[in-house]
Amino acid sequence: GDVYDMSGQRIEINENTEKVDFSYNPLADPKFAFYDHSLVEAVKLNDVPTHRFFRLLSLCHTVMPEEKKEGNLVYQAQSPDEGALVTAARNFGFVFRARTPETITVVEMGETKVYKLLAILDFNNVRKRMSVIVRSPEGDLTLYCKGADTILYELLHPSCNSLKEETTEHLNEFAGEGLRTLVVAYKSLEEDYFQDWIRRHHEASTALEGREDKLSELYEEIEKDLMLLGATAIEDKLQDGVPQTIETLAKANIKIWVLTGDKQETAMNIGYSCNLLNDDMEEVFIIEGSTSDDVLNELRNARKKMKPDSFLDSDEINIQFEKSSKKQIIIPDEQANGVYGLVITGHSLAYALEGNLELELVRTACMCKVVICCRVTPLQKAQVVELVKKYKKAVTLAIGDGANDVSMIKTAHIGVGISGQEGMQAVLSSDFSFAQFRYLQRLLLVHGRWSYIRMCKFLKYFFYKNFAFTLVHFWYGFFSGFSAQTVYDEWFITLYNLVYTSLPVLGMSLFDQDVDDRWSMLFPQLYVPGQQNLYFNKVVFVKCMLQGIYSSLILFFIPYGAMYNTVRSDGKAIADYQSFALMAQTCLLIVVSVQIGLDTSYWTVVNQFFIWGSLSVYFAITFTMYSDGMYLIFTASFPFIGTARNTLSQPNVWLAIFLSITLCVLPVVGFRFLKAQLKPTPSDKVLLKIKEAKKRPPPPSPKRRLRRTSTRRSGYAFSHQHGFGALIMSGRNMRPKSPFATTGTFSPNSDKYKHKGL
Repeated sequence: GDVYDMSGQRIEINENTEKVDFSYNPLADPKFAFYDHSLVEAVKLNDVPTHRFFRLLSLCHTVMPEEKKEGNLVYQAQSPDEGALVTAARNFGFVFRARTPETITVVEMGETKVYKLLAILDFNNVRKRMSVIVRSPEGDLTLYCKGADTILYELLHPSCNSLKEETTEHLNEFAGEGLRTLVVAYKSLEEDYFQDWIRRHHEASTALEGREDKLSELYEEIEKDLMLLGATAIEDKLQDGVPQTIETLAKANIKIWVLTGDKQETAMNIGYSCNLLNDDMEEVFIIEGSTSDDVLNELRNARKKMKPDSFLDSDEINIQFEKSSKKQIIIPDEQANGVYGLVITGHSLAYALEGNLELELVRTACMCKVVICCRVTPLQKAQVVELVKKYKKAVTLAIGDGANDVSMIKTAHIGVGISGQEGMQAVLSSDFSFAQFRYLQRLLLVHGRWSYIRMCKFLKYFFYKNFAFTLVHFWYGFFSGFSAQTVYDEWFITLYNLVYTSLPVLGMSLFDQDVDDRWSMLFPQLYVPGQQNLYFNKVVFVKCMLQGIYSSLILFFIPYGAMYNTVRSDGKAIADYQSFALMAQTCLLIVVSVQIGLDTSYWTVVNQFFIWGSLSVYFAITFTMYSDGMYLIFTASFPFIGTARNTLSQPNVWLAIFLSITLCVLPVVGFRFLKAQLKPTPSDKVLLKIKEAKKRPPPPSPKRRLRRTSTRRSGYAFSHQHGFGALIMSGRNMRPKSPFATTGTFSPNSDKYKHKGL
């Protein structure tokens, strides 16, 4: 209900809004929250249409009650929608208390009434409605019906036209807020007519041939001239942040496909609620062919509308497909001429996954912004994921919360399980697990992106430092007669990767981040370079190799030239192999340390400690190993006696080291600066925006309630199963549980990532 202030203005409902007090009803559900006080007043004033409305909600359903303690009612509903409606009636004073195959017990405003259940006219996908026929304690026969507005409006009595217009306005308003709507109506029956109808109903229900058709005809006959009571609207409440998460992931160029066991109507409603589908789309294609040819034609017609050029012989994919024939091909990304959505049913998907149609399905589906596959089996979920892996050069991530999602989660490259009300099967089969769908954007846009950047930086730096380290030996070979003499001291070679350069690169690969998590979420475009593999590929590897070759030339020839025919300040010569080796390895270590400093975007105490600590350890170990004492104790192992103090005490040596560092680092700094200025990448542009934004005070985060505007209404979006009414009437699903109620033995369907409220 709507809440109005003293001036008659509608106000937004929030946590501070006063709730309706249901304390007058001892059987009310304490978790149920409602805010419109006028409806409660109408119930208390014994308004006849209002009482009839809630009486219908308490009688026309397939819910099973369970009462372990007196007054503590638990409803086992076949769909969450049903449970929400029955709970609403319960709180407003019409408590569904117990059920047997022949009766329904309802406590109406504190008075217990037992209605005789005469027939359940079951729901199916064609009828899109369900009805019950009951006899009241007073002996009145009544048919209560609820269903899709598009269906029930055709069955109403002409006298309901004025109420019908008013109800239509309400339905449009509800649909604009993304609510799931339902129309309810009733009909008073005459005893003679009903006795004749129930006799024919019994004959039809026991017929051996054409039973469904005969029952359908009888249902159509009695469900006529109904009297409209009103409409209900159910909020299909998703977990917090689901629409925003999906919107953010779409901006990061992540294609989102929904694979669900829900029926088409429900799946499309969830699509609209999640902002996957919207009215701004050019068209939402619905593939529901019942034969292989029908599905093929529907897919081709959709593709023709999105990209007519894709049917030309000159099309790249068509040429590739003709050449490769039966070989596997990778389909490149194709751009449609607008924004489209695709909805395909499980029956049609079975044909589309056949060998000759799967390529058509992938091409058509990948042109669409959103794909929703409804009424799919767990196996089909896995087959769809496998299909994308087969024909697209893409990384797939599957996220689910139930046992029916396990095959899909295992098939995808990355599996994510949501721990919730559907058990732990999905979590146990997944690579990552969390409790809320919205955490997915942090997993991908923050931690996933950071991890990718760190891994790429680690690989680039690791290749560079080892190219620079190793290729110095190649240049030295021309001067040593290729005698396999090493440039460096053998202890330096041992400790270079083990001690001197291991911790700085480890610190960078653990802690580095180009921007913090807040900016990563605000600019999801930063995720795109990872999808395109821009930070580490063959070109980047070649650049690392060329940089390593250039650095090795500098690191060999600058120390060589500086040492050639050189004497110390006291006139003694230092142009010997050991002094050259020490100078070359000192230059190398300082250069790679400066390089990792340039690569580090996020400085922490740990990074500082690792880099400065590694350099300090190098000089400490070098002076220790090259000391007189070590030579006297281990003469054969430490031949570089006195080299460190003799060489590193000379100013010209440090000048040569500084020159080597400058020549190695300057081209890198210059190239990065010019590239960012002259040919910036999309991520460079975003980083520039972030730098400018950091100078301004951060804007307050807007807290807005996300609503969609749509002219589309839900057509009975219950997750019902056909035939459940007959099961209740037979009593096979019931066993006595307590003096207050009977309970069913079935397990109700859960509804994925949402819970319901009226």
